[in-house]
Amino acid sequence: MKLFTLSLRTLRREWHLPELRTLAASLVLAVVALGVVATLTTRIERGMLASAAELIGGDIGITAPQALPDTYASQANQRGLTISRGAGFPSVAFANGQSQLLDVQASDSAYPLRGTLELRDAQGHDHTGAHAPAAGAVYLDHRALVALNLKVGDAVQLGGRDLRIAAELVRQPDGGQLFALAPRALMSLSDAEQAGLLGTGSRARQRLLLAGEPAAVQGWREWTQLQTLPQGAELITPEQTQERMRSAFDRAGAFLRLTALLSALLAGVAIALAAQRYARRKTNEVALLRALGTPRRRVLGLLIGTLGALALPAVSLGILLALGLAQGAWLFASQLFSSAPTTLPWTPALIAAVMGIAVLIGFALPPLARLAEVPPVAVFRESVARRVRRFDALYLFPALAALMLIWSQSGSAKLAGILAASLLGVAFVAALLAGLMLWLARRLAPGAHPALRLGLAALARRRGMSLVQATALSLGLVALLLLAVVAPALLEGWRRELPADTPNWFVLNLQDDQRAGFEQTLAGIGGQKLNMLPLAVGKLTAINGQPIDQLRFKDERAKDWADRQLRLSWANELPPSNQVVAGQWHSAQPAQAEVSIDTMWRDMFALKVGDRMRFNIGDSDMEARVGSIRQVDWSSFRVNFFLLLDPAHANELPHSWIASFYLPRGHAEPLAQLSRDYSNLSLIDVDSLLDRVREIVDRVGNAVRWILGFSLLAGALVLAAALAASAAERRHEAALLRTLGARRNQLRAAAACEFALLGLVAGLTAAFGAAGTGWWLGRAVFHIDGFMPPLWPLALAALGAALVVMLLGLAGTRKVTRTSPMRLLREG
Repeated sequence: MKLFTLSLRTLRREWHLPELRTLAASLVLAVVALGVVATLTTRIERGMLASAAELIGGDIGITAPQALPDTYASQANQRGLTISRGAGFPSVAFANGQSQLLDVQASDSAYPLRGTLELRDAQGHDHTGAHAPAAGAVYLDHRALVALNLKVGDAVQLGGRDLRIAAELVRQPDGGQLFALAPRALMSLSDAEQAGLLGTGSRARQRLLLAGEPAAVQGWREWTQLQTLPQGAELITPEQTQERMRSAFDRAGAFLRLTALLSALLAGVAIALAAQRYARRKTNEVALLRALGTPRRRVLGLLIGTLGALALPAVSLGILLALGLAQGAWLFASQLFSSAPTTLPWTPALIAAVMGIAVLIGFALPPLARLAEVPPVAVFRESVARRVRRFDALYLFPALAALMLIWSQSGSAKLAGILAASLLGVAFVAALLAGLMLWLARRLAPGAHPALRLGLAALARRRGMSLVQATALSLGLVALLLLAVVAPALLEGWRRELPADTPNWFVLNLQDDQRAGFEQTLAGIGGQKLNMLPLAVGKLTAINGQPIDQLRFKDERAKDWADRQLRLSWANELPPSNQVVAGQWHSAQPAQAEVSIDTMWRDMFALKVGDRMRFNIGDSDMEARVGSIRQVDWSSFRVNFFLLLDPAHANELPHSWIASFYLPRGHAEPLAQLSRDYSNLSLIDVDSLLDRVREIVDRVGNAVRWILGFSLLAGALVLAAALAASAAERRHEAALLRTLGARRNQLRAAAACEFALLGLVAGLTAAFGAAGTGWWLGRAVFHIDGFMPPLWPLALAALGAALVVMLLGLAGTRKVTRTSPMRLLREG
């Protein structure tokens, strides 16, 4: 108790010290930066999950080829969940002497529970927030209206019933399917039941959608997973939808985690500098206590107690500010995710406080622990207190604290590894450049301009401090450049991967004799970017001569894929969205049949180049050698295959063709005519999927801008605090120089030279580090082909960093040049 009281008295007595105030401000800023970003990130990630729920129309669901037992609905009712029943099935609609196959969704009046139903009335006005149509009504999409020559208000026969078209269906939550094999229709569930469309033998899949509080949804899900699902039944979850759009959601999460992580590292840099400076300030006081007989343990307890008394109010203030700022930001940013939970999460701010204290301990413990070992003789000989000591394991704490931040905030081993390696490289290069600068300073100072000589001499005299400053500034600046320059460039690179003319239609079952006519007709209606590949259907029968049903694989997916029908293709040239990562792409006339496999197949079946695979295709068997392994960009919306054979051995196999093309919107009528002319074709519309991905990109872009704003503000503040803490050490030296006759202009020029050199080293290191880290992240984490960081903006930022550091340094020493030498010496 006495130690705690003494710590409080020490804190009250020393509160005027700039180092202690800087340490408190840095800790507050650390918690604010971590808390605001973590809270916003948590809310935005909830919003992303809610976006996935919008795709399926509820928080969770279950679908089956037959009526679901009532126990699933009763369990949901017991947990207070809202329920919507529905079914999906193909059916033919008739009107005006024409017929059209439709992808029909039948739902009750509660549908959708999540997301919005977008409709267009007879006057062409769009409406949102509607529900499934009432009995006797139906919604048809634009393709269906054009194919049947109908308009809103007309009648159509569907399932043997005459229904009125109440509105045009623009967009709907679709169970996460995201693409349609036929034009879509939405009708009342009661109409479908009365028409006998859901009876025994129908092709309908029954669906139960649920929505409610997260805990209740999770409870129903856990109960369901303990049950034996009906035959053919499966859960519909947001994660399942995210899996189908894995690339988009993975990239979105990586962007959000990257901004949070870099903010955390910026805060850690500020705390490290402030703690180091405070420990240096306390050296003489600790030496005096030791000389008066105070035990080392009590000295260390007093130091830690003082920091603890400082940390508790600072962390509490940081939590309140973080929650307040996060709530204020969400009032503006919540429009990005209209269905996201609005409850303010407390957990991220509390975790940020724990991390802030952990960072404080990690960076402050080594100098404080060493400070407690200052010998009593240091009262008389300052050089003893500053003597370089042996290596101590305590100095691993800052590195461990940084690694803890990276690991806890990244959520990805690859992202954490890349950032840790990059920042370690930046710190190493910054230390090397700073050491080189100090080596040159000793040789250039004697013949340099007086102001430059003073600046170089100051750098060389505080060799250790200069190295620490240069390294810390480099790490802070590389984090800021990654946030301000590289992250927006990565986001723009992601957006450019889905240009306006990305293929939005796929065609199945195209025959050899139809290719020329189809291509000509498609060009006539405005189709572009036509890409065709042959398609053969077969089955994997053996690997390296062993029957596939006798092999056992570690990957659980292998058996499922071995039992499936496989779709194979072949091509002379490597497809654009593919990259060979092992082996070589086949030649024009290989000596034996070769197959190129995707990396997923390599991992799933433990395959390598040179292995042999046997397929049954049509009436013949074919054995092919694994000639190459490919990395496939499945987000390219091109025709891609897991297995590609060489054409020399595959051209004679029975096959059809699969194609993709881009067709601008507004071509529903010629597209309907194309479908009638080639009635055997299956046209798959992926416009909905493209819209969803583009929507995710836009939402992430807006969200990242909000997080970047707070991250950049926090980064600028902690950088200023770090420079202010380092500038305070120059006060006493400036006072001595003023006493010896140095003019204010000379001191300002010397300070400008010193800070400009530090800023130049930090800026150049940070620019190269941000460029290298951005290139690495773009290729390895975000998988953006050909991504190059914006070099010119980074180069300008490096020069700007030198200027900013110099201006901040001058601002920190301005008071010194305007105060009398006697007062400065008394304060020192």
